[in-house]
Amino acid sequence: MKPVFFIIISLLLLPLLASCSKQKVYIVYFGEHGGEKALHEIENSHHSYLLSVKETEEDARASLLYSYKHSINGFAAVLTEDEASKLSELEEVVSVWPSHPRKYTMHTTRSWEFVGISEEEEEGNYWTNNQMGGDFLSKARSGKNIIVGVLDSGVWPESKSFSDVGMGPIPKSWKGICQSGVGFNSSQCNRKLIGARYYLKGFEQNYGPLNASEDSRSPRDMDGHGTHTTSTVAGRVVPNASAIGGFARGSASGGAPLARVAVYKVCWAIPGASKAEGNTCFEEDMFAAIDDAIADGVDVLSISIGTTRPMNFTEDGIALGALHAAKKNIVVACSAGNSGPAPSTLSNPAPWIITVGASSLDRTFMSPVVLGNGLSIEGETVTPSKLEENKMYPLVYAGDVVNPGVAQNLTGQCLAGSLSPDKVKGKIVFCWRGAGMRVSKGMEVKRAGGVGFILGNSKANGVEISCDAHVLPATAMTYSNANRIMEYVNSTKNPKATIIPARTVLNTKPAPYMTAFTSRGPSTIDPNILKPDITAPGLNILAAWTEADPPTKLSMDHRVAQYNIESGTSMSCPHIAAAAALLKAIHPTWSSAAIKSALMTTAGIRNNLDKLLNDESGNAATPFAYGAGHFRPTKAADPGLVYDASYKDYLLYFCSTGVKNFDPNFKCPRSPPTAINLNYPSIAIPKLNGTITIKRTVTNVGDPKSVYFFTSKPPLGISVKASPSILFFDHVGQRKSFTITVKARTEMLNENQLKDEYAFGWYTWTDGPHIVRSPIAVSL
Repeated sequence: MKPVFFIIISLLLLPLLASCSKQKVYIVYFGEHGGEKALHEIENSHHSYLLSVKETEEDARASLLYSYKHSINGFAAVLTEDEASKLSELEEVVSVWPSHPRKYTMHTTRSWEFVGISEEEEEGNYWTNNQMGGDFLSKARSGKNIIVGVLDSGVWPESKSFSDVGMGPIPKSWKGICQSGVGFNSSQCNRKLIGARYYLKGFEQNYGPLNASEDSRSPRDMDGHGTHTTSTVAGRVVPNASAIGGFARGSASGGAPLARVAVYKVCWAIPGASKAEGNTCFEEDMFAAIDDAIADGVDVLSISIGTTRPMNFTEDGIALGALHAAKKNIVVACSAGNSGPAPSTLSNPAPWIITVGASSLDRTFMSPVVLGNGLSIEGETVTPSKLEENKMYPLVYAGDVVNPGVAQNLTGQCLAGSLSPDKVKGKIVFCWRGAGMRVSKGMEVKRAGGVGFILGNSKANGVEISCDAHVLPATAMTYSNANRIMEYVNSTKNPKATIIPARTVLNTKPAPYMTAFTSRGPSTIDPNILKPDITAPGLNILAAWTEADPPTKLSMDHRVAQYNIESGTSMSCPHIAAAAALLKAIHPTWSSAAIKSALMTTAGIRNNLDKLLNDESGNAATPFAYGAGHFRPTKAADPGLVYDASYKDYLLYFCSTGVKNFDPNFKCPRSPPTAINLNYPSIAIPKLNGTITIKRTVTNVGDPKSVYFFTSKPPLGISVKASPSILFFDHVGQRKSFTITVKARTEMLNENQLKDEYAFGWYTWTDGPHIVRSPIAVSL
């Protein structure tokens, strides 16, 4: 029986032994450097920690992927769960967590004119005031000598957007490098593109060696996303630029066209997957990039990367890296994500990050469908292909022309392989949005022999239309217009239609509105911080593109584009990074928190019809979609007052969340201020119980002698009062504190009103010329 007993015990132990021996990448984080060790001493220290859990020195050295040693103190290594657990028990270790690969999805000629900072102003533009835009760019010198770092999929250095013609010497503050690689030579950096690095140790640890047919072992962008975001931040002015087919033609420019850019390639093609599905970015690679960017001397970081599952700040590489950046006064802008319109879906919610939502422009690309009954129904597209003029084509609904075996709930989706060529050939096909990618639906119609297709929004997408350069004549429609198409198809035996080629239309109204895809608050990590912070254009944005990837990113698409139209919070984030760069040029001594405050408290909450911002369905939008509002950079240059916060304030915030050992040079007080009292330009109160009093402090950056008066529009059933309600300033830089008392007015509430639901309002300080507005969100 002993041998049998031994076998049974062995079998029971197998799962345990397997879990102990299974290795993956963990990040071991010690917080801030003490400042007393040289770089080689820090790396040796990290090696000694690994040696304490590994069997041999060879194992310890082989397991180390990155040693973070500039500002961030920590390392990334291949560990078993047991080894990671042992390290996490050490007193000096802040946190240990497994690497979280982040898959980004699509998370500009018109943008800057729309917000009022192009050289040529439009009379009546809601966001500008006469010639403020030109003055603003002039004061900021178009971001000259500000260095913007971009974490993304790399850069296409040959793009005209990165020309250095006429640019002066590289700023002396720059300490970075231009890293050569496959298909990318260090000489391709210049006085505009001053730095480029790439990071793939985490990627290769997970997937194995990079496939050279899918991506380039270099800073070169083979995807398009990185080139698009980088040129949106700081691309040079390029006359007569347009998307493929001539759409959105005009002078393409980044928001800070004379700023310098440094690119950190951290996102890579997923092996065996279509690039249209997005890239993947590993946390250990991003952590290393942020550590280098801080040491390199960037002034602003633009990070259009996030996850659909927010993580605690002590296990979030972007959040922790951004905090180290904040200590160096580097402004960090991050995309909120593309998981809307469901609530509590946003990523990057740390209070030291500017979290950016996405809204629309006042530009559309109108491409109507003319039906056989003569009715014309509006659509939008940037598809260059055209149908034969004055010819009507048979029109079919995808659900009526599918192959056998397609699931009933997917019949109208035009998914790959779903359509029957016998039933589709020579026809226009109507498909619904939902499952699958928009561009892939067009490819499926083309595969089945269709001559064109109409893409109808689902109810969730409402009026938001993301335009694509489809591989065949196509147009996209709002939900209501899509239903009109379906009504026509069902009303006649022989439905016919044609798609009219698109034309660019400016000054459309209402604009902006919040997109359906933009991720919403409240934050699930800390609902005491109202997120997102702000919104910016993220729908149908034109910017530079890689010539290594077609505009649709589909392998069957062989077109080449120098500029492309994309949508996502990935596109809105670099708008805010650019605005931050311009503000930093005007106010070089302002902290990153002051710049964030200036952008937030001057943001607008009305559209070009002077009505409150709407969402994609035409309903009133809330601060959980737009934060403080739509950015107005010309007003942010002179905000009057700012809500400042220092690195120490963020450490105190950490103390309030229970993190005690982040910085060896800082000791948490016995009673740290509560998280809600972080000096933030907005207020969020989850589950208000009676009355709460909140402290805030403002710094005068406007007129030396000024008097500010408090006003508020409180949330329904809530009273909001300030003490004092008048602030007197007699010099610039003077700080004044006040308290805001928020009280539930039970006599105005129904029994179930606001229960676990939020109501919204705002409060302002104004001296006449300046209106300093802060949003409020309260739930009971």
